[in-house]
Amino acid sequence: MTGPNVRHEPRAPTPRGWVWWLPLVAVLVDVAAELIVRGREPVSFMLVAVPALAAATRGPLGTAMSTFVCLGLQMWMAARRPGHFDEQHHVAMYIATTLIGIASVALAAQRERTRQHLIRANSVAEAMQRTLLRPVPRRLGPVRAAGFYEAGEGGTLVGGDLYDVCETPFGVRAIIGDVRGKGLGAVQTVAAVLGSFRVSAHEWQSLSALATRLELSIARNSPAGEDGDPELFVTALVLEFPPGGGEVRIVDRGHPPPLVVGPNGARRLATAPGLPLGLGALAPNGDDTTVHPLEPSEVLVLHTDGVSEARDADGVFYPVLERLAERFSGERAPDPETVVSFVRTDADRWSTQSDKDDRAVLALSLAVSLDTKAGRT
Repeated sequence: MTGPNVRHEPRAPTPRGWVWWLPLVAVLVDVAAELIVRGREPVSFMLVAVPALAAATRGPLGTAMSTFVCLGLQMWMAARRPGHFDEQHHVAMYIATTLIGIASVALAAQRERTRQHLIRANSVAEAMQRTLLRPVPRRLGPVRAAGFYEAGEGGTLVGGDLYDVCETPFGVRAIIGDVRGKGLGAVQTVAAVLGSFRVSAHEWQSLSALATRLELSIARNSPAGEDGDPELFVTALVLEFPPGGGEVRIVDRGHPPPLVVGPNGARRLATAPGLPLGLGALAPNGDDTTVHPLEPSEVLVLHTDGVSEARDADGVFYPVLERLAERFSGERAPDPETVVSFVRTDADRWSTQSDKDDRAVLALSLAVSLDTKAGRT
């Protein structure tokens, strides 16, 4: 996703540059060969393939121009050999070049239409991504935030991971989650959960009630209601930074536990794990909310299993807690953006998997000491 909290990686180099020059190189090589042999050998037949090469990178007009150039050169080379201009084989070559040129122009036009369609499709996908996974604001009330998301399937922008942060009358609230499965069904579930969170987070004072409301949104709006998929669920953490104290409240619905990194290293926060969203009916006893103090010098790190389950060449999972402790232990007050950037690049270096899972990381910290702020007022 785009936004101030996401660092764009440079795109891998492609062979488009040298492919673009290939038709011109073929023409220059053929002309050079003609000047070397001085018309003693028919080398103009190599120009027949140039329009097809041009169609790979040029538009219809450029491909048509290359066809006319090749026909002109073929006639010029044939005219250098007396009696060959209208000789049967050369006439057949002119016709072949013309037919290949017409077909190449049609292919170039089709390629341009396909390219325009892909541009429009990518624009729609990017707009959908911005709607579902909005850029994380750097600051919401007393909370600083940063995050990144990366879909596991190549060429896609949205997958089955989700997160959001918003400021509500009850404090700053956040969610991070991971939908079971991939594809369109996962995206629909992501849309249902995030849509419900953005409305319900402002309406329900109880964090446990908010989690129940999110569960209801899955039953009403996800593909499970249409296809009856009994295994559809979403692991999630729902968090709240109340306005009256330096603490964080957490409802855990079967998600990897939150981590805290600060001057004293990194640690896991104990939670009361419940069943994932979508399976709550199996144990309808409500959600336990755990409360933990959080210092302004500490950063709360939330991640999906696409990060913690990245494996190296030996099959060892990425040790998120240990790597955070090694990197930030002793640092006075880590910045959320620095933490997110580190986890992203470090996990990339660690992993050797060609088929990565969706990955999401959210880092949150208190901007100022609430007690100190209250003392000044």
